[in-house]
Amino acid sequence: MSADRTGRGEMVILTGNSYPELAENISSGIKPLGECRVFKNSDKETHVEIHESVRSKDVFIIQTGSTKDPNDNLMELMIMSYACKTSCARKIIGVLPYLPYSKQSKQKKRGCITMKLVAKMLVKAGLTHLITVDLHQKEIQVKAGLTHLITVDLHQKEIQGFFDIPVDNLRASSFLVDYIQEQIPDWRNAVIVARKPNQAKRVTGFAERLKLNIAVIHGCQDRESESEEADGRNSPPPMSSGLDIPVVPMSERRSVYTIPSLALGQQVMIKGRLPMDVVGDVNGRIAIIFEDMIDDVPGLVQAADILFDRGAYKIYAIATHALFTCDAPILIEQSCISEVVITNTVPHEFAKLQCSKIKTVDISLLLSEAIRRIHNQESMSYLFRNIEAND
Repeated sequence: MSADRTGRGEMVILTGNSYPELAENISSGIKPLGECRVFKNSDKETHVEIHESVRSKDVFIIQTGSTKDPNDNLMELMIMSYACKTSCARKIIGVLPYLPYSKQSKQKKRGCITMKLVAKMLVKAGLTHLITVDLHQKEIQVKAGLTHLITVDLHQKEIQGFFDIPVDNLRASSFLVDYIQEQIPDWRNAVIVARKPNQAKRVTGFAERLKLNIAVIHGCQDRESESEEADGRNSPPPMSSGLDIPVVPMSERRSVYTIPSLALGQQVMIKGRLPMDVVGDVNGRIAIIFEDMIDDVPGLVQAADILFDRGAYKIYAIATHALFTCDAPILIEQSCISEVVITNTVPHEFAKLQCSKIKTVDISLLLSEAIRRIHNQESMSYLFRNIEAND
């Protein structure tokens, strides 16, 4: 019999090529990885060969995103899922510690909501459940083929709304809190810092768990905030009126100041750029910059410089996901940042060879327990204990 009297089928754990080491760590506490070969021939097309039966079984496919081949990662996942679907798997659960394209979850100027398209493709491919960690947008949930999805710290919680299948968005914050308390000796003298004002709500929940104060950096930074990039249905730039009123590009950050209008006899609002500043006291303290994702290292280094100038004597950057570009480790190594602490949702072994300041927190145990509980039809609430609503 392939299923017991509770309706629970046998389990098979498969993985693609995105992060085999993490898959091994996750499966080691449950059962060995299933026999599956994912490869490319000379035609560069992705091929999948599953070398064991998945009929009437619960199949967990472990596949994360990466900065190297996010499109290959997704294609491998969809082909593996579809292969299991056509082989009559009972359930197909996607385990994506980092969900690719989760940052593209809002309408942009003359663009589309790419994450919604990705979600539809995954469900059509056969997934029945999704497990992830800290989604970038928690509204992200739709139709694909998977029956369940597991991920970690979605960049936006709304991403869950793009899927018509169950999505378990696990949180890595407990592991990061433990790291702070165990590895930073004078952590009680720290201040938790939000690098942008729109991150203050999330940072507040993290700071409350540590019983620490928060600080917020505001003002001009190199990259626009997502709220400014999103949708983009702005009025067109004003036409020249012959009044010699300077026009500042729409992309620049807003500050309100006025100039007299000779023709209209009234004040005209002009957009400008505010200088970066820190709201909150970091003088003589440790500054801990908390983010869900580090993908803008130049902006992170710029924020660290501001905190150092304001008197912070140690600066840590802590995040769930890290999407490092080729020059990011060198920038971090040469910066005033003491440590960059990240989880292993995305492979970054090569970056660690280039930068001694990058430290890794292993969350494979979190994903292993999620897989075990879903397979055994147990409650997932234990994995969300002590999690704040803003996390």
